[in-house]
Amino acid sequence: MTDWSTCPAVESVSDRLSGAWVFTGTRVPVSALFGNLAEGATVEEFLDWFPGVEEWQVKAVLEHEEKNLEVHVNR
Repeated sequence: MTDWSTCPAVESVSDRLSGAWVFTGTRVPVSALFGNLAEGATVEEFLDWFPGVEEWQVKAVLEHEEKNLEVHVNR
C-alpha cells in the first residue's frame, strides 16, 4: 500500500470523503486517477473530466507511485 503522506499533491482530510486521499484542494480521490487510467483514459482526458486537478498534481502522484513500486519490486 502506498504511503501518500509524503506526496505534496494530495491530502487526506477526515471530514472530506471519509479521509480518502484526494488531490489537494479538491474532492477528487487519487483512486479516480488510477481507475480511469486502468480503463484506458489518458492523463489529458482525466484532467478534462476533473478540472480542479492540475497537471503537476497528476505527475506528482504518478511519480510517487512509481517510486513506491520500485521499492517494493527491489525488496
